[in-house]
Amino acid sequence: MRKDYLAFFISLFLSRLADQILLFIVPLVVFQTTNSASWAGLAFFVESLPRFLAFPMCGALCDKYSPIRILHISQVYRALLCLLAMALYGVFGGIAWVVVLSAVCGVLTTQGIMAREVLMPYVFRHYSYTKTLSYSQIADQTGLVLGPLVAALLLDIWAWHWVVLWVAALFLLADLGMRVWQRLSRVSLEVYEQHQDIWLQPLRIAFGHIRNLAELKKIIALAVGVNLIVGVTLATSAAMVIGEYGAGKDHYAGLQAAGAATTIFILLLLARVTLPLRVLGGIGYSMIAAGGVISALSPNLSGYVLGFLLIVGFDKMFNVYMRTIRQRVIPPQDFGKTVGVITLLNNLSQPLAGLLVALLAAPLGTQQVILVLAGLTVLLGVAALWWSANVDRFIPAEQAGRASADLARPNKTDRAPVDTGEIPTGR
Repeated sequence: MRKDYLAFFISLFLSRLADQILLFIVPLVVFQTTNSASWAGLAFFVESLPRFLAFPMCGALCDKYSPIRILHISQVYRALLCLLAMALYGVFGGIAWVVVLSAVCGVLTTQGIMAREVLMPYVFRHYSYTKTLSYSQIADQTGLVLGPLVAALLLDIWAWHWVVLWVAALFLLADLGMRVWQRLSRVSLEVYEQHQDIWLQPLRIAFGHIRNLAELKKIIALAVGVNLIVGVTLATSAAMVIGEYGAGKDHYAGLQAAGAATTIFILLLLARVTLPLRVLGGIGYSMIAAGGVISALSPNLSGYVLGFLLIVGFDKMFNVYMRTIRQRVIPPQDFGKTVGVITLLNNLSQPLAGLLVALLAAPLGTQQVILVLAGLTVLLGVAALWWSANVDRFIPAEQAGRASADLARPNKTDRAPVDTGEIPTGR
């Protein structure tokens, strides 16, 4: 592998490893302190909502400013915030600091995710976009494999607040990896003239693309269904493994690692086998829905593990499908702002799932909440497929192409490249 590619992947891995350790610590520390699935679900809601709300603004910033600079800011500031939060914990005490830290770091994580999303088509020009996504997500998922294991190991040695200081060091190492990549890389980024407004104008453009491109509407609906299951799984996995089935935190860490290892296996397969996009999306969505039903109905830990592995393993298969579709149809000058809005719409169902767990776990039971959300996922999938079939039947392909071309055409005040009337496929 080329040295610049390796540096980029190492930076991605270290950043994901640090972020995953924080995500592992928050629900575990809250549940062990309160012994309440409802409080753990509420903590997940508080830490996950800000990172999703930040996507539109972060996407617009990546179109307007250098994504490389934005990525550096994301990683360095997360390290500094870890140090600040632990200093405040040392003075005032309480577990609220780790929840607040995770929420604020989540916004900066969003900034880093969007910057990498914009960078990847330029970094890996020799690969197809599907292959690029598979390999980059392997580095990402390796961090998910080791994150829970490293967190569990460190928590056995030190208290959680010392582990957060190790997280700060990992963020600094991730930034060092990006600086090495910059030295070795010959990447030149395309620059487009952007509107001065980073609030209303980017939103108008992004929602215009969503309104006129049927494929974007379909993948948004499907992603909402997927994230209902993923959200309820993330919010309840600690409570289910430790509380419902009476296992220890080592079993919980092992479950997280097994899920990430399953994902890596699937991504390695996708990097070597070419599947039609419809097959890719159909298998991914159906396996996630099946995993939700299995984990909700399982009377023992082994059944829950099977459902969990289906959910987290095939989530990234669906993710490759979704990201490939949107890269094909979104004009490159509007890629960041449009993906930011789409990601927000996709992922609002995750904190919603955490909030539903907080409200309904006590009166209904955790497994019943999972079952209800799994049913909603199935209904959303069926509705999206039915709607898409009707759109494909009544709207000619050339009409959709003209709508996308109109959106891609720059305003008179912009000095963007001349539009050709075709849907750009650069990203």
